[in-house]
Amino acid sequence: MIPHSAIFNQAKDRSFELDPAMAPNEDYHDILDRLEREGEWVVHRVPRPWVEEKNKYGRIKKIPVEKTWHHKSCGQCGHIPGYSTSVFWLNRKLGLDYLDPTDQTSCTAWNYYASATSNAAAQAAVAMRNFAAAYETGYFPIIHCATSFGHYKETREQLIHNPELRRQVREILGKLGKQLIMPEEIVHYSEWVHSVRERIAEKNVVDMSGLRATVHPACHYHKLIGEDAIYAPEVYGAQRSAIITGLLQALGMDVRDYSTWYDCCGFGFRHILVSRDFSRSFAVQRKIEVMKEEADPHVLITHDTGCVTTLDQSQFAAKAHGKNVGLPVMSDSQLAALSMGAHPYMVLQLHWHSTDVKPLLEKLGIDHKQKWAEFEAACAKLESGEKQYLTWEDAYA
Repeated sequence: MIPHSAIFNQAKDRSFELDPAMAPNEDYHDILDRLEREGEWVVHRVPRPWVEEKNKYGRIKKIPVEKTWHHKSCGQCGHIPGYSTSVFWLNRKLGLDYLDPTDQTSCTAWNYYASATSNAAAQAAVAMRNFAAAYETGYFPIIHCATSFGHYKETREQLIHNPELRRQVREILGKLGKQLIMPEEIVHYSEWVHSVRERIAEKNVVDMSGLRATVHPACHYHKLIGEDAIYAPEVYGAQRSAIITGLLQALGMDVRDYSTWYDCCGFGFRHILVSRDFSRSFAVQRKIEVMKEEADPHVLITHDTGCVTTLDQSQFAAKAHGKNVGLPVMSDSQLAALSMGAHPYMVLQLHWHSTDVKPLLEKLGIDHKQKWAEFEAACAKLESGEKQYLTWEDAYA
């Protein structure tokens, strides 16, 4: 087994060791500001209060604490509903002002990455329409899906370097009566979770210190426009993104390393559509089995729609073939909410997950039979019409 504690102890006191020759020559902040001065677009500034984090090359990235406009994920809402409800629950529990917008479209990145049937102007117009919708509310966009996050960062790169593309998108938005708006930062929800991790730890009511965890960093978070991801010296000496690991450390969990941490979860977009058996096999044999053999975790934490879905649901078929599976998979928002007392079924909606989470709940001292009975009772009231929807009081474990 890899000596995990040694890695973290060595990294704890290290500062960023940056090679200026490796850093990109341009800082997108400078370009955004210049283009705003030239009248190309309006930059949507991060509202106060914000947290300053460092990206891969030590540059500052501002993460808003509240006044956040939540760009939801089609995959989360359709397959892992407890993912996004946990994000909203965290905001309410922390007393933060946020907006769950109705004026939002899909990012259409499935079209972009998987089928290649769209075009640059159409893709960029969708992104900028959503950014304009957020700007009009006064709330700052937070992107729930790492795919949307990666796609929007690539869209930003295209727009800042291509005047003709900006002209085309401006023309499309003009027909919708909207301005060309570019956020000062493109922020993933897990960066927000990371930035408020100490607040989450302060409100911790479920002891997480006995849990061993492995982390899967989403490719579309730290590999697409990789210099924009958040790094910290206390997490692997700033040699891996700090997201998720920083939260788990704040909760006192034993974060364990494994040799295939850099590998894709198996989702990968095109091959999940055209070669699903490959995706399932990759998720199990390159990720789940390796984690179980090398790190023996109680839970796997990740931060993207496709990653949670693939790593969780691929285990069902593998179990029938006698593979070494049975590792619960959760998002960082779900784990954070659970640590703060959120109901495992009404908020986290763990019954949507394929891999059995009951042993994990038992280890945390949570009576899953009682919680399921509470959930069924609440559903019965909804079905009878006694209640119209679940309330804030229903949401606690």
